[in-house]
Amino acid sequence: MGPVDERRDDNLMNVRLYILQRATAVLMVPLIIAHVIVIFYATRRGLSAAEILGRTRGSLAWATYYGLFVLAAAVHAGIGVRTVAIEWGGLRQRSADAVMWGTGLALLVLGLRAVTAVVLA
Repeated sequence: MGPVDERRDDNLMNVRLYILQRATAVLMVPLIIAHVIVIFYATRRGLSAAEILGRTRGSLAWATYYGLFVLAAAVHAGIGVRTVAIEWGGLRQRSADAVMWGTGLALLVLGLRAVTAVVLA
């Protein structure tokens, strides 16, 4: 594979990541709105942390909702960090790819641990 083929592959990867980041943003908008509504509801009702956890424990719906939220956020942030690493940090694409994967996986693991803590009894 020559340098022209490599650049073409890099450009195709950039386009795919661009589209994927926009898709995760579109997915997150309603999730964020719903999350903010739930937070307002809980605080207006004066619900304690224990009461909130009592409502989320064992709920497949909350696990699915927040699991999807975490997945979208991890993908979105990983791609964003890659872009910043290239444009502002001067990293080459291969190094930035490693940063993207590390960031995305770390956020995914931490987020899923939080979902598990909130949902599992």
